[in-house]
Amino acid sequence: MNTTTCPEAVIEADEQLPIIRITRDFNATPAQLLKAHTDPELYARWVGPDDITTTIDYWDARTGGSWRFLNTRGDEEFAFRGCFHEVSDTRIVQTFTWEAMPEGVSLETLTFDDLGDGRTRLHAQSLVDSMEARDGWLASDMEVGVNDGYAKLDALLSEGGL
Repeated sequence: MNTTTCPEAVIEADEQLPIIRITRDFNATPAQLLKAHTDPELYARWVGPDDITTTIDYWDARTGGSWRFLNTRGDEEFAFRGCFHEVSDTRIVQTFTWEAMPEGVSLETLTFDDLGDGRTRLHAQSLVDSMEARDGWLASDMEVGVNDGYAKLDALLSEGGL
């Protein structure tokens, strides 16, 4: 497996639509990244900022399934939930809702592009309901959680944890 260091995620806002796009290369196969996103025990180990602990409430990673997890930071708790609309070998489509703002549902699409030589490019797209909501996500330091999480995923991959 190629051990080249992966760059930070590229996070871009669409100028015309309330969409955020994230692109990141991994030293992993598409199957490994799919497993990291669908296996609840693995997902809880890498998702989010370093100062957050993730606990899975329920997780049914199949087309038509649903999920819920809790993030804990000190005495604070944040709950998130959603539905899996499609889970295939190369794509996941799901909703994502922070329970403190239940009206703010986003539609997430993740694709896994095989680059060969044990490398995969992850494309993630989040469609929200307004430009204001999109800008709120961008202002929330989401890049910290994205990059911390992907660094933890890199560590799991390099340790052979997938």
